Amino acid sequence: MKNALIGLTLLFSSTLFAQEKMKPNVNATQSIDGIVKEVLRIVSGEKGEKRDLESFRDLFLPTAQFTVHSHSQSVSNPVETVDLDEFIDLLKDPYYEQGYSETEISKVVDEYNGIAQVFQTYQARDSEGVEEKGITSYQLVHFNARWWIVNVLWTGNSNGVEIPDHYLGK
Repeated sequence: MKNALIGLTLLFSSTLFAQEKMKPNVNATQSIDGIVKEVLRIVSGEKGEKRDLESFRDLFLPTAQFTVHSHSQSVSNPVETVDLDEFIDLLKDPYYEQGYSETEISKVVDEYNGIAQVFQTYQARDSEGVEEKGITSYQLVHFNARWWIVNVLWTGNSNGVEIPDHYLGK
């Protein structure tokens, strides 16, 4: 009986934690820091954890584009761009469903008159334990009393190019 109560308590606690994690952060779009951290919160998740893709969609202008520069010699096109719907479909891929984590190391923000550019240095880890550092560049605009992400561009340091110290918070 005692083991059953412990098991139910653990199950109830983990269910509450999962529900809390799924709740969109309503204040995320009020600041540049909040919105870029919300992107990382939503794209990161343990194996089998469902991502709140509708809240993710709400962080971006409908016309947002996502571009990755891979630097890989083995691909014919090292620059790939997708739109918001295509990127959301990529987040449903088994690669992310197996577990993926991306955390911020530091960021540099430039802002003027309702526009902003953010260089966010990240560390990512996939379900196989492969780690990569890189920089994500966000372009943002402020209107209707909130921030919106216009475009995202990122690259990793998998080709051996070190990230400059000023992007590492040094």
